[in-house]
Amino acid sequence: MNKKLTGMLALGTAAVLALAGCGGGDDSGSDSESKGTITLGFLPAWTDGLSTAYLLEDQLGKIGYTVKMEELTEAGPLYTALAQGDIDIYPSAWPELTHADYMTEYGDNIEDLGAYYDNAKLTIAVPEYTDITSIEELKGNADRFGGRIVGIEPGAGLTGQTEGTMMPEYGIDGEYELVTSSTAAMLTELRNATDKQEDIVVTLWRPFWANDAFPVKDLEDPLGAMGEPEALHFLGAKGFTEKYPDAAALIAGIQLDDEQYGALEDLVVNEFGEGKEPEAVDEWLNQYPEAFSTIVTD
Repeated sequence: MNKKLTGMLALGTAAVLALAGCGGGDDSGSDSESKGTITLGFLPAWTDGLSTAYLLEDQLGKIGYTVKMEELTEAGPLYTALAQGDIDIYPSAWPELTHADYMTEYGDNIEDLGAYYDNAKLTIAVPEYTDITSIEELKGNADRFGGRIVGIEPGAGLTGQTEGTMMPEYGIDGEYELVTSSTAAMLTELRNATDKQEDIVVTLWRPFWANDAFPVKDLEDPLGAMGEPEALHFLGAKGFTEKYPDAAALIAGIQLDDEQYGALEDLVVNEFGEGKEPEAVDEWLNQYPEAFSTIVTD
């Protein structure tokens, strides 16, 4: 990919700059209270959405909106809330494959605001020191892994893909149990196993900071049972563009390459951490001033 984060479409550029105080205006604060509230719904454990939620909070705030951050714990309730208009934006959805069932159910009441990253994929991973390289090799080796594949939230698309497609296609659904709880619990088990140099199988995805933080490798998937790479999208409640045209223009222009996305997630999740997400976004903007054709500033 050779893409830049363009910041906003040409149609909305002049309006956005004027409202942000970047185009010669001198009172962005007075517009801030008059433009209304946009609610972002995200899953804190899924750090792609966590990172982009705080990026949108920063940029939408700077063009005059009050941004409300709504934390949820499962994808299903998030899609329900989006379709019902209880939240305005889901800032990192996987609608093409991973969340396709949710889109089938709720898509008529959801507006696609654009894709920001186009190489996301679901994976099955083991530690680098584990001497298997393919999902095929899990068959007959369940004892090595305690008969468990350690997963994340029960309602995650990754969970459904693993249990409903991958395990039966590779004939391991009778040998392994997919253990679900939460992303945090999966990462704790992964950390404990790798610290002790023990074998473990986990469900992962890319992009995700844990792939670099832990000594793990993706297992080859010769049957393609975990699905093809897909794009990550911003989704809005139905009618979002009509209601918030300048916000929709800004969002539609966002496209991240691997380096830009990786740096954003690493700063938000690891280097700054919980409670300092706005500072992480500020640092990212400082590190990647070229990422926006027009950066919206205070």
